[in-house]
Amino acid sequence: MLIIGLTGGIGSGKSAAADRFRSHGITVIDADQVARQAVEKNSEALHLIAEHFGSQILLDDGNLNRALLRQIIFDNPEEKQWLEALLHPIIRQLTKEQLNAAESPYAVLESPLLLETNQHELVSRVIVVDVPEQAQLERACARDANSEEQIKAIMSSQMSRDKRLGLADDRVDNSGSLEALCAQVDQLHQTYLDLAAS
Repeated sequence: MLIIGLTGGIGSGKSAAADRFRSHGITVIDADQVARQAVEKNSEALHLIAEHFGSQILLDDGNLNRALLRQIIFDNPEEKQWLEALLHPIIRQLTKEQLNAAESPYAVLESPLLLETNQHELVSRVIVVDVPEQAQLERACARDANSEEQIKAIMSSQMSRDKRLGLADDRVDNSGSLEALCAQVDQLHQTYLDLAAS
C-alpha cells in the first residue's frame, strides 16, 4: 500500500491537512494518538513504566501521569532513553498494524517527529506542511496557550525548517488561508490516487 508521511513543525497546520485527507475518505493514522494507545490503562507498557518509576507515575484512576513523566524524563536523559527503548518498538508495531488495516486507496501517517525518528521508514513519500517560523510561533502560542519561550523550546527541539523541507517529496505552503491549504491537499490527493493506482 502507498503510505504518505505527513509532518511539519509545531503550529504549521498538520492537523488541518490531515483533516482534509480524512474528508476524502483517506485513513489517517495519528502518531501522537498511537503513542497514547501504547500506554493506556492496564497496558503492558504502562505496567512496566509503573514498575520502573514507581506507583506515583499513575493517577488515582490508573492512567499515566503524563505531566510527571514529562518532568522526570526532561531532567534525566537516561530515563528518557529507557522510556524510548520501551515505547518505540510498541508504537512502531501498533502503527504498522493500523496502516496495514487501512482500506482507503492509500494511507497517511501524521507525525510531528516523522523525520526525527525511524517512522519515516514506514512511508513511501513525505509531505511537509510549511509556514514561516514567525507564523509557527504565533499560531502555536494562540492555539496552545503556551508562552513564546515554551514554543521556541519545542521548535528548537524539532528539525530545522530548511532540513525538513530538504527531505520533503511534497510541500504544502500553509502561509495563506485554510481554503488555500485545502486546495493544495486536494491536488496531492489526486496525485496519490494516481500513484496508488499505478
